[in-house]
Amino acid sequence: MAELMKGKRGLVMGVANERSIAWGIAKALAEEGAELAFSYQGEAFGKRVEPLAASVGSDLLVDVDVTDDASLDACFGALKDRWGTMDFLIHAIAFSDKNELTGRFINTSRSNFANSLNISCFSFIDVSRRAAEMMPEGGSLITLTFQGSNKVSPNYNVMGVAKAALESATRYLANDLGPQGVRVNAISPGPMKTLAGAAIGGARATFRHTEENAPLRANATLEAIGGTAVWLCSAYGASTTGEVIHVDGGYHILGFPQAQNM
Repeated sequence: MAELMKGKRGLVMGVANERSIAWGIAKALAEEGAELAFSYQGEAFGKRVEPLAASVGSDLLVDVDVTDDASLDACFGALKDRWGTMDFLIHAIAFSDKNELTGRFINTSRSNFANSLNISCFSFIDVSRRAAEMMPEGGSLITLTFQGSNKVSPNYNVMGVAKAALESATRYLANDLGPQGVRVNAISPGPMKTLAGAAIGGARATFRHTEENAPLRANATLEAIGGTAVWLCSAYGASTTGEVIHVDGGYHILGFPQAQNM
């Protein structure tokens, strides 16, 4: 442990279980000395998150509904009461109706479009505003995206549009918050075997395809993503903001599959 995050405090939003990308990030931050708080939504997820939080020495867990202002106010009120200030926030929250993550994008419903954009994009803007108010000495805000934001990924559908909006929001937030020393970035992993990833139609085939064709011939690991987040949250990331950092084995640079797979 290099203690790159010693003395730093932050909130991790979106841990579902030990395979979550958010958990890989939380674990890496904790190993570097960070003090963590966790948010979850609902009792079932709370029961999953509690032992994970305890394993990294955290007893600060808050039940949060990101679509409810009062719930968010209560969350950040609890953080302010305990810590006063904070140094980083990890936003790993996205949602869409599973029934619309298969088939054709054109069949997206109005209600699911609005709900997907609200939870997957606007929630980052909402929590960033609250978190930045607790960062008088600057800090780091990180969200998670996917290359379906700028290239068509079959079955990703409305989530691709939501992630495109999220990446744009990242740039606008970086510009707004830069003068106060708050950095805003997005990490874009390739396909991962997570609870969220499994909801997308054809997930297994996509995972296998990227693993076989990425320049490194491997998908990202939780450790690699966690290490990237540590860099962005630590002093080493002091001059990086408004970026989408790809952690996908290089898959995003390809125009076609590898020759032997064509």
